[in-house]
Amino acid sequence: MAPDSTSHSRRSWVATWAASPQPVWPANFPVAIGLPRQLWNQTVRQTARISIGGERVRIVVSNAYGDQPLVVGAVELALARSPAAIVAGSSQTLRFDGQRGTVIPPGAIAISDPLAWPVAPLASLAISLYLPEITPTATLHFDARQTACIAAGDVVSQAELTTETSFTSRLFLSAVWVEAQAAARAVVVLSDSIADGDGSTPDANRRWPDVLAERLLAAGGAPVAVLNQGISGGRVLADGMGVNALARFDRDVLAQPGVDTMILMLGLNDIGWPGGVLAPAAPLPTVAALTGAYRQLIARAHAHGLRAIGATLTPFAGALCDGPFAYFYDPAKEILRSQVNAWIRESGQFDAVIDFDAAVRDPQSPTRLRPEFDSGDHLHLQDRGYAAMAAHVDLALLRGV
Repeated sequence: MAPDSTSHSRRSWVATWAASPQPVWPANFPVAIGLPRQLWNQTVRQTARISIGGERVRIVVSNAYGDQPLVVGAVELALARSPAAIVAGSSQTLRFDGQRGTVIPPGAIAISDPLAWPVAPLASLAISLYLPEITPTATLHFDARQTACIAAGDVVSQAELTTETSFTSRLFLSAVWVEAQAAARAVVVLSDSIADGDGSTPDANRRWPDVLAERLLAAGGAPVAVLNQGISGGRVLADGMGVNALARFDRDVLAQPGVDTMILMLGLNDIGWPGGVLAPAAPLPTVAALTGAYRQLIARAHAHGLRAIGATLTPFAGALCDGPFAYFYDPAKEILRSQVNAWIRESGQFDAVIDFDAAVRDPQSPTRLRPEFDSGDHLHLQDRGYAAMAAHVDLALLRGV
């Protein structure tokens, strides 16, 4: 019997975790990547905390930005005990078309064969990839807020790696799928560093989409996965630390199995980057340009049967004021943020709106974050602030009620 035949007809594949792939940016870009430029005869172990559980599991490995085939020698899946260690006896071999490894062409992905291995909601999975050949780290997710470990040789099944180096980015791993009950669904958060969790505690899963997944699980009902497709530095209209939202929409939203809702929270970097070291020649975008891009994303979501929920842009007065990015905020940019937020709230173009601005702004100074939510850079939040964002989401919006 074929692996996806009638014995599983009352279940369906749903993405339960995701991380948007990014290319390596130029060496002269003012944000350092901070990971090895290549691997060779090494194993990289990465942790992903999934949102919903299922009876079988698959992973997606991406060579989106490689200019040569990505040779994967072996992949093991296990329950994570720490960034370097797995729970004893939990290691499982993942295969690709029945083989232990695979070769992924430039620009392509590889989806592992289904593995009959039930996983619980909110489980932390360790995914270990062995890379036998010289492998440029061309496809990454920069701000993972999760420690990845590299060890010498093919040690994918080793209980605890002898770590050569570690970093808080992801390499090549872009999604985890589970075979869940037929009623299970997924919500994609298409966003920037505010969803990526900049300012949250590393290795603690305190990004607001993480906390939202916990709330959905605690509320009961049909499973709803939360896929975090935030990119730190991500923009709507232009590339930079990743491609623009219009370019990555199909891959990061439409291609995720089980998705029926998009939460869109993007635009703050489009407003903040111009005029400084990140985008010195870029003009400040107009309200029409940003809202026109939102209309495009909404139309594309609706054309594929997805609901589009808009989220307001959070306050940023004083952002990054103590370093080379001090230009990020100025009064003209604040006016633009206010105008964009007014359009999100009042245009009627979105199917619903989540007012994150109202949730986290300082009542005494509404252009600023509440002091108890501020990570210290006046742009990103810390754990308490991200928890407040998740608490502000009406769960009925995500259950289609």
